[in-house]
Amino acid sequence: MRALRLALAACLISGVAYGASYEKSDLDTTANACVDFNQYANGGWLKKNPIPAAYPKWGVDNVIAETNREMLRKILENASKSDAKPGSNDRKIADYYATCMNEAQANELGLKPLQPELDRIKDIKDVAGLQNEIAHLHATGFTPLFFVGSQQDAKNSEEVIAAAYQGGLGLPDRDYYLKDDPKSKEIRTEYARYAQKLFELAGDATDAAGDEAARLIALETKLAGASLTRVQRRDPDLTYHRMTLKQATELTPGFDWAAHYAAVGIPAAAPVNVSSPDFFKEIAKDFTAVSLDDWKTYLRFHTINAAAPALSSNFVDANFAFYSTALRGVKEQLPRWKRCVAATDRALGEALGQAYVREAFPPEAKAKMLEMVNNLADALGSDIKGLEWMSAETKKAALAKLASFTRKIGYPDKWRDYSALTIDQGPYVGNLMRARLFDLHHDIDQIGKPVDRTEWGMTPPTVNAYYNPSMNEIVFPAGILQPPYYDLKQDDAYNYGATGATIGHEMTHGFDDQGSKYDAKGNLVNWWTPADRAAFDKQAECIQKQFDEFVVGDVHTNGKLVAGESIADLAGLKIAYAAYLKSQQGKERKIIDGFTPEQRFFIGYARSWASHGRPEAERLQATTDPHPLDRFRANAPLTNMPEFAAAFGCKANDPMVRPAEKRCLVW
Repeated sequence: MRALRLALAACLISGVAYGASYEKSDLDTTANACVDFNQYANGGWLKKNPIPAAYPKWGVDNVIAETNREMLRKILENASKSDAKPGSNDRKIADYYATCMNEAQANELGLKPLQPELDRIKDIKDVAGLQNEIAHLHATGFTPLFFVGSQQDAKNSEEVIAAAYQGGLGLPDRDYYLKDDPKSKEIRTEYARYAQKLFELAGDATDAAGDEAARLIALETKLAGASLTRVQRRDPDLTYHRMTLKQATELTPGFDWAAHYAAVGIPAAAPVNVSSPDFFKEIAKDFTAVSLDDWKTYLRFHTINAAAPALSSNFVDANFAFYSTALRGVKEQLPRWKRCVAATDRALGEALGQAYVREAFPPEAKAKMLEMVNNLADALGSDIKGLEWMSAETKKAALAKLASFTRKIGYPDKWRDYSALTIDQGPYVGNLMRARLFDLHHDIDQIGKPVDRTEWGMTPPTVNAYYNPSMNEIVFPAGILQPPYYDLKQDDAYNYGATGATIGHEMTHGFDDQGSKYDAKGNLVNWWTPADRAAFDKQAECIQKQFDEFVVGDVHTNGKLVAGESIADLAGLKIAYAAYLKSQQGKERKIIDGFTPEQRFFIGYARSWASHGRPEAERLQATTDPHPLDRFRANAPLTNMPEFAAAFGCKANDPMVRPAEKRCLVW
């Protein structure tokens, strides 16, 4: 469901290539482990692995991703050479990849594939026509102004309803339009240049294109002012506004919800969650307050911008220059084959994923992963039972939620059916738009039907994992289940630090500042006593304050934005350590490479966060991403764990040791 893709607690995680999860030279033993453990555990690796020109950051997660991408490339090239039947999954992934790779065809066609849509925008005559065109664009896979789709009802997780979310901005976040600091102004200037460039490539004179860019940004600034902040969007209580079609129409006089429903294919009787009511009130007013010409300019830009990476090279290059170079500091584009492998995974991920799983994820790997997941669940259960600050009543509800977790590992039990998706020989932008439309129809078709609990929000090759509160599920795609998470060459201590902490992280997302608001069935309902909730919020605030201290260039990390990930990091590490100790009862302690098992546990954890990024990319992440920078994630949880200080002999006044009165412990 689209809501799942927009809101699930995805967790950026890390790993390295097969057989290379750890070498002693990856450490920097000249550093003091009690001063900066990230440098101690990862300094050698970082020195040996500078950021390649085509990447905004480089870490061990990128190494796994590159291994996966090479494997997917071979799968796609082999499919292209095969005699796969027309309409089969193998034929579709082969043709999608081939048309993406056909740069000559894209360059020959230029903007022509979009011309019918641009002509429709040009022909808008009035507000009714404007709304009809927005609905038409939504119905054809574009997403100007806002997003529509399906969502599990947050307060009735067995029901699938319609959903409408704020959107419509070309910059990464509302604050980029509203802040007056020099960097924000600089980025707005670069965005205006990019918009002007797109209009020029579309055939407009320079002066006209500059004026259009200015009017585009003025309209988007109005939308930004009515948008919820990223911190507000993390609060499910602030984003739940279930309405009937009649109530939505009364909320936004002048906006024809019924016509939009009909155009997109949403059943007329479907309730809708309008996640940001003030945003939709604003656009309803702007349909008449903003000139029709400005709206046409806005729709024209966003239509071209959405398709730019699939158009001729001049559009691709302009898009890259702003979104990759200006915003993230990337120096050069990825080779086309890498971009096309990623694009095929996005469009036909479960078709490509079936072939990937056959190559990369044997059944025994799934069984072993499930065993470790079960061990971590037992450790989390023991932790909950032993909490001094939580009452018996709330503990009972927490344990019921833990026992209800669905555990998805590797790949779906039921693969998506792509028979209704047509993939042809090109142009590529046509395949891209049909794939987006197929995804939209798949999403909309779920409204009013029983919840499909077999669905996945990530494809099997994805180097990531997530917790979904409405499903109350933890999900580990095959793509991440590689060294260091799954390295049989390493000892238990190392693997529990890397793999175990990741599993614990996902589990405790069910009990972070967001997940803790959902019950065992995935419903947004309070299952806490007032005193227990107050105690939890106090500890969550402790985490927030810790992360407020971290600075990235001219930006402070927003503790409230990263609270969920940071709570899960600390709790997941704590749970993994407890599970490791329990697993070692009666076993012989071994010193390996001069490190005790406890030291190797923490080294394994920190090694999973080895990465460094370009200043522009790090600033963007600190501004918009609920995931803190990896170096903060490597260090911050350890400063709250006396077990770490004991393992490395750290003193009370060392930077890696927080005073007892400032130490955080949520779970």
